[in-house]
Amino acid sequence: MGVFDSVSSVALRSALDGLAERQRAIADNVANLQTPGYHAQRVQFEDALTQAVANGSGAATATVSRSLEPTRTDGNNVNLDTETLSNIDTNLRYELATQAVSAGFSQIRAAMRTA
Repeated sequence: MGVFDSVSSVALRSALDGLAERQRAIADNVANLQTPGYHAQRVQFEDALTQAVANGSGAATATVSRSLEPTRTDGNNVNLDTETLSNIDTNLRYELATQAVSAGFSQIRAAMRTA
């Protein structure tokens, strides 16, 4: 198993993929704020990621589902406040994960310089 195939590395890639998928869903939700009958998308991957790490693989796939939250009279259930908070949370998590990946690469570069 190489450095890039470690459970940590695979889990970080899975987290980044899941967070990117969530960012796309949030963008779609906001874009369809006024579309009658549109149901917000929700992206879940955290439970699958936790299970994958516990199983020693770290590989998890995000699932996208339609929100079951109540709808407005036009059948749309996108809530701009919910989407805004989710976007902030997702962006902070993405930034944290990219910093973790960057730190890992920094350690590899430092090890290569001393070798």
